[in-house]
Amino acid sequence: MRRFPRPDARMVAVVAGLSAFWLLATLVLGRRQDLLGVAMALLCVLLATVAGVAATAARQRDADDSRDPDQPSRHPETQPPGIDADTLETLGDRDAVRSMRERYHRGDSHR
Repeated sequence: MRRFPRPDARMVAVVAGLSAFWLLATLVLGRRQDLLGVAMALLCVLLATVAGVAATAARQRDADDSRDPDQPSRHPETQPPGIDADTLETLGDRDAVRSMRERYHRGDSHR
């Protein structure tokens, strides 16, 4: 069984954007104020969101492709461990946060 190729993010953005524009034009020109009009408006919002996410994915892919391979990556799994937001929220106390930072910095100096 042959699989269909996945659509490119740019193509998804264009199709979703054109569909959202078409729906919006239909809503404005048709002046529907019934359940179908509400459903079309929700679909328009959904398509606009899909178009925005797909455009962002295409831009991100372009940025990843154009990055210099000698430059270090900015992905979270390659960054050194630190204090995350959940830990800070759990601690909440400034003294506890300060002591954790001091402990973390002492650990770096012993390496």
